[in-house]
Amino acid sequence: MIKNIIFDFGDIFINLNKQAPLLEMAKFGFTELTPELDGIFKEYEMGLMESDEFVDKLQAIFTNATKEQIRDAWNSIILDFPEERLTFIEKLKSDKQYRLFLLSNTNDLHIEKVKDAMGMQRFNRFQNCFEVFYLSQEMKMRKPNANIYEKVLSDNKLIADETFFVDDTKENTDSASKLGIHCWNLQVGKDDVQEILSHL
Repeated sequence: MIKNIIFDFGDIFINLNKQAPLLEMAKFGFTELTPELDGIFKEYEMGLMESDEFVDKLQAIFTNATKEQIRDAWNSIILDFPEERLTFIEKLKSDKQYRLFLLSNTNDLHIEKVKDAMGMQRFNRFQNCFEVFYLSQEMKMRKPNANIYEKVLSDNKLIADETFFVDDTKENTDSASKLGIHCWNLQVGKDDVQEILSHL
């Protein structure tokens, strides 16, 4: 019996354009995700560097880009947060049938952009729906590494078999399922988080 639900954030609640940063960065020289860039992105998501250092590292690679251009390109991934998804999660919380948690791979620049895009009132409404709002850069770990799921389970005394996890990235749901967590790999553009109860 499912008692706990862990939600991803991006493309589950807030819409993303995952290609936008790459297209924007192409304007100042990005051609492919090199091991160096991948490492920088993952370190930043794990809170292992500050935003200024992150921008400086990218500027050292893309020398013809300004810091503002880099920040804008990085944040171009963030789109809108549909109101119906916000009212859905608020209702799910008010029903008190499940313990609700958020677990997101993100970073300080994206969270700042999300707060700006949503407005602090809506962001706070959203955050208040969850017992714990887990952000990768605060945890110093990231999905799909097993330790991040183990920490959420351990911190909150959750039993894996009583826990359901929804994420749009198959690598993340595959990793969680190996720990015995029930998972739904939501297909962006086809599925919507509001259908979650039919998957439990």
